[in-house]
Amino acid sequence: MTAIKTIDYRNDREFHEKLIEEVLESYPEKTAKKRAKHLSVTQDGASDCGVKSNIKSIPGVMSIRGCAYAGSKGVVWGPVKDMVHISHGPVGCGQYSWSQRRNYYVGTTGVDSFGTMQFTSDFQERDIVFGGDKKLKKMIDEIEELFPLNKGISVMSECPVGLIGDDIEAVAKERGTAIGKPVVPVRCEGFRGVSQSLGHHIANDAVRDFIFDKREPEAFESTPYDVVIIGDYNIGGDGWSSRRLLEEMGLRVIAQWTGDSTLSELERAPKAKLNLIHCYRSMNYISRHMEEKYGVPWLEFNFFGPSRIAMSLRMIAEHFDDKIKEGAERVIEKYKAMSDQVIETFRPRLAGKKVMLYVGGLRPRHMINAYEDLGMEIVGAGYEFAHRDDYQRTMDYVKDGTLIYDDITAYEMEHFIQRIRPDLVGSGIKEKYSTQKMGVPFRQLHSWDYSGPYHGYDGFAVFARDMDMAINNPAWNLFKAPWKAAEPAPASA
Repeated sequence: MTAIKTIDYRNDREFHEKLIEEVLESYPEKTAKKRAKHLSVTQDGASDCGVKSNIKSIPGVMSIRGCAYAGSKGVVWGPVKDMVHISHGPVGCGQYSWSQRRNYYVGTTGVDSFGTMQFTSDFQERDIVFGGDKKLKKMIDEIEELFPLNKGISVMSECPVGLIGDDIEAVAKERGTAIGKPVVPVRCEGFRGVSQSLGHHIANDAVRDFIFDKREPEAFESTPYDVVIIGDYNIGGDGWSSRRLLEEMGLRVIAQWTGDSTLSELERAPKAKLNLIHCYRSMNYISRHMEEKYGVPWLEFNFFGPSRIAMSLRMIAEHFDDKIKEGAERVIEKYKAMSDQVIETFRPRLAGKKVMLYVGGLRPRHMINAYEDLGMEIVGAGYEFAHRDDYQRTMDYVKDGTLIYDDITAYEMEHFIQRIRPDLVGSGIKEKYSTQKMGVPFRQLHSWDYSGPYHGYDGFAVFARDMDMAINNPAWNLFKAPWKAAEPAPASA
């Protein structure tokens, strides 16, 4: 690692624009021209930061993105607990996606819940040559025999399945009729699209095409206060924290997508009065469909940090009557003393600390206010697989002069960290250990670093503790960052 001169941090436009120039100078001309579209600095009053997104990554620059299979199986379908999800293809993809996100659920594993189990057709060379349709049929029959209480099966196709042309739709239709349960084919081969984002879209479309209106509806008694939580995967118990607040204000959560969810919850979602979407990027497609076909409005909300929680509760309440509006104020008042105590405890230890965020989904914008509630400052924010509308929404959260980066390369991220020297970096598992080796505290913000929940008022207390634990850990006093000049050797040496 090359030595970098230490500089005083200045959160202004000139400095961040200079950083962008520095990284672009290191690239060949053609690569620099392409990467320049993905890097920007925010400006007050602008509705768009001007960053290009959802574009194919440049080969050789070490993108941190995932694939369509990861977006479908690892995010949307995997947490549906009473269905068995088959990774159709070689064993590696299923193994890598096995219980990575800590999607908590209530149930008996292997009996009526299968979220932490891994099912794969384990493609071998002969399956590539002769096809895997017969193997898939046999696998579905074996699953039905071994786990008869499953409510349905999904088939997540991996790259080889799309390349050799296996007809998973025909197999799903045939075996679904035979076993009398939904068998959902999901064409989420990893090579499709530019990132995991297309996998979310494909998964949403599979729910639309193979779940909605396909079976006789179960008995359901509607109320005026029925809502669905969409795009909350219950990582570390997030969904439970969010649900608790909504129910305390008087709403009835009839479905939770897809953390701790069931097939029946997917089927009944169009009967809600309002869809509440937390992860806009992964579930806006199905929310728009339910609005267009069933007339169910949707609303993006944010339960990170007390300031945004209060804002979101009041915004949700505006869609209902005075009973819910009063309930929202009651909930806000109930937890005010708790959140104030958290801020009183941790703000003196965290105020003024600077944070760089590079995550997926909603986090690079939704988490900003949680940090600011603790007196911390966001100096850089970026997404792995965002679209243009994600960056437009981000402008409502960030301050003037904030560094914005899309699909950041490993080199760019390392350079920005070395030059800005933030007090904390929040990103994914692939970036965790390289950042810590630079002497910079880190929190893994895809699955909360084995902690959580972070949503809701109780989650804010966990969040504040974890940030303090990362930044103020005394271990950093024993660490010497590699760019610091080595101390001169003793004369005797």
